[in-house]
Amino acid sequence: LSFWNVLSTPPVFEACDEDNKGYLSREDFKVAVVILFGYKPSKVEVDSVMASAQPNNSGISIEMFLNLMNTKKAAQLYHSEMRQIFTAFDMQCKGFLTLEDFRKAFSIVVPKLPERIILEAFR
Repeated sequence: LSFWNVLSTPPVFEACDEDNKGYLSREDFKVAVVILFGYKPSKVEVDSVMASAQPNNSGISIEMFLNLMNTKKAAQLYHSEMRQIFTAFDMQCKGFLTLEDFRKAFSIVVPKLPERIILEAFR
């Protein structure tokens, strides 16, 4: 995360900070999200972020931007990791996991894991 933060986020902030104001306006923020994540944020997402900016501030400071983007990136990485784990368990590409899928996966990774723990995890 810190590698991503150091190399990507500050240059994006600087590139999107129109006129070097020291903050990102609503439109600047939208462009930054498109650059970093590849999608245009919804009005609700932008409204939420802008509402959390300090009331006397005209936009999002670099500190706030870094915190927001690091949180967003961590969530994205977590989601991606969970998808990879699910795909590894879904050995027949059914789109769902059966108890048998769980048993097979756990027998490979943790062969001596008690059956009751596998059942609890599956539930």
